[in-house]
Amino acid sequence: MAKFTVIIPYYQKQAGILHRALTSVFAQTYQDFDIVIVDDQSPFPIETDLDRLSQDERARVRVIKQANAGPGGARNTGLDNVSSEAEFVAFLDSDDLWTKDHLLNAHETMTRFESDCYWASITGGDAFYYHFGMAELEKTETVIRLSETPLLLEVPDFPQVMLRNWSFLHLSCMVLGRRLFETIRFEAELRLAAEDVLFFCDCAIAAKRIVLCNEPGAVRGEGVNIFHSIDNDSPQFLSQQFNTWVALDTLEGRFSRKPTEIASIHSYKHTARRQALWSQARRIKRRKMPQFDLLARWIWRDPRLLQSAFQLAVGKLSR
Repeated sequence: MAKFTVIIPYYQKQAGILHRALTSVFAQTYQDFDIVIVDDQSPFPIETDLDRLSQDERARVRVIKQANAGPGGARNTGLDNVSSEAEFVAFLDSDDLWTKDHLLNAHETMTRFESDCYWASITGGDAFYYHFGMAELEKTETVIRLSETPLLLEVPDFPQVMLRNWSFLHLSCMVLGRRLFETIRFEAELRLAAEDVLFFCDCAIAAKRIVLCNEPGAVRGEGVNIFHSIDNDSPQFLSQQFNTWVALDTLEGRFSRKPTEIASIHSYKHTARRQALWSQARRIKRRKMPQFDLLARWIWRDPRLLQSAFQLAVGKLSR
């Protein structure tokens, strides 16, 4: 049986995207893998892309179809169906591409340094400006160089660094050892935001050793998934910010005895509140009703949302 299981959640609206991702998997220099694709009730049928595979390639792919459960739910289904012989799990979003040495670098690194959590860097276009490579961490954080070629880094206080800015992490560059992928799962109810950050934190807390590779493991793709088209004026934006707040509130419980981490979480929660309230103010300006039902749910869990609304109103009136 294969040493790696590749998990791909599939939810797309156009042809060719999944095939492009699979082509990058089958082009890997390290070939000891099988693939689990979770069809999360995709609007575009999966068979169109799978029919383009060769017979040998298709034999290495297992497809699981399910009712739509969101990205976290789809990845959980993949994790629940990893073979008992697999040693590593590697994630790939269906609209991203792997570089050819991604699995090779992950296998050699995790074997050599006995790590159970690994991230490579990711590259992308101008719209991906907020992500940065692992080498950038050396400018602001205490890191340990484990290797020069490829550049491998270890961060002594990884959760604290991650919470200050998680823009160097991406699921399509993440590989887990068995001890983690057997026990840690995504919060499936966070369908629109932050389920990956919460998963990152849970893995970071539980990991025996985390190693970061500066070599790009993936290239961010241009597919159409459930996150695209959600901007500040989208009806889903308030739900996205609420998802973010819920994830951050959950994280606060994970780090209850660590004041530095708590300070970062509080800052992000405040930002989520302000962005949510500004989105509702823009709705009113466009003569649309605020989303009262979701706002009431948020206030029930987080009375500080009212305080933030009052502060914004006072600031606007004072101007």
